[in-house]
Amino acid sequence: MLAKLLFDGDDRHVTAETLHQEVSKLGDRVSLATVYNTLHQFKQVNLLKEVIIDSGCTYFDTNVSEHHHLFFKEEKYLQDIDKSDLKISALPQVPEGKTISSISVVVHIKNSDD
Repeated sequence: MLAKLLFDGDDRHVTAETLHQEVSKLGDRVSLATVYNTLHQFKQVNLLKEVIIDSGCTYFDTNVSEHHHLFFKEEKYLQDIDKSDLKISALPQVPEGKTISSISVVVHIKNSDD
């Protein structure tokens, strides 16, 4: 059921809690711990990408290609940014023997103060 909800359709961003709510609305019973475990297992085999917004908010993305995100704070909504739409002009020096494996940018958006 979880795989069907995640992968049967367009790419999407979910939290464990929102996916758990979707399953519950369909009348299926699955623990939140099972949802978390399943999402992390899918991430480990590169079927999902984990997007950490802050220490209390993590999304899982079915689009595992290289791309970035806009996070709309008030709406709690994550939107893809194509990697070509964001230019990074400099990167930090990495320790000897290390290399950068990927770059993930989350641009946080909030409502303007009027």
